[in-house]
Amino acid sequence: MPLSNISHILLILSGKGGVGKSSTTLQLALSLNILGQNVGILDIDLTGPSIPRLLGLEDKKITQAKGGWVPVEVHPLISASGSSGDEEGGRGQKSGGQAVARGALHAISLGFLLPSRSSAVIWRGPKKTAMIRQFISDVAWPDLDYLLIDTPPGTSDEHIAVLEELHKLSERRPGQLSGAVVVTTPQAISTSDVRKELNFCVKTGVEVVGVIENMAGYMCPCCGEVSNIFSKGGGEEMARENEVPFMGSVPIDTGFGGLVDGFKFDEKGEATDEKDPRLLVDRYKDCRLCRIFADFARKVIDVQS
Repeated sequence: MPLSNISHILLILSGKGGVGKSSTTLQLALSLNILGQNVGILDIDLTGPSIPRLLGLEDKKITQAKGGWVPVEVHPLISASGSSGDEEGGRGQKSGGQAVARGALHAISLGFLLPSRSSAVIWRGPKKTAMIRQFISDVAWPDLDYLLIDTPPGTSDEHIAVLEELHKLSERRPGQLSGAVVVTTPQAISTSDVRKELNFCVKTGVEVVGVIENMAGYMCPCCGEVSNIFSKGGGEEMARENEVPFMGSVPIDTGFGGLVDGFKFDEKGEATDEKDPRLLVDRYKDCRLCRIFADFARKVIDVQS
């Protein structure tokens, strides 16, 4: 059965474009990894896939195996003893009887199938629907604790297609679809559209795990102080009015872009021209946003437990 070896599926949604759904998906995945969870990222933003770029793996390609498409491995599981390997013997907290120090991360995106970054995807709804059905049914995921689905903005073909497939599967595995994390920015022009996404969740029977208010304030790269040069609190107010949990606010950190690009940082917190050879998950531990998303990851785990 498709997705049978995945414990929890979480949608990352927003009614507004450009609010940071993909970066939120990535950081939540890395934070869950650091907490010992095995995670997969499914990018269903077919016309604007961002996950390969954020992972720094645009040159990677999906391979075909007997069980279906093989996801791109971002980094392997690391046991508490320091050894790496596959996930045989259990998910999340155990691997071959050993405690897990860091979970594995795998990803699927249409970006891994395109000839180049500049290739345009000009598809009508039926072809998008067929592609998403194939992503759900024909991917040979390893054992995962969480599958995070990065979605495009709005409530269109991609959202309807993925929820139709997930609801079919949930009839056999109740509770596997854990819900959705909804991302917004504080401004009213964003929250007015994201309210429609919350309404979409109600109508489609998807529980809202929480709302994340992204780009709320500016984090100084030198001292880490956050200044509210933009508005703040719009996401929290929206969550309160719609009676859904508010997970927290995330400031703009200019260092995150350099981290994704793989650059080292100097003592002032500014990116240099020198490349950092460490894995993305290890570089992310030095990011100031890591502590914020670690709290979000714990909230996600607490909801499932």
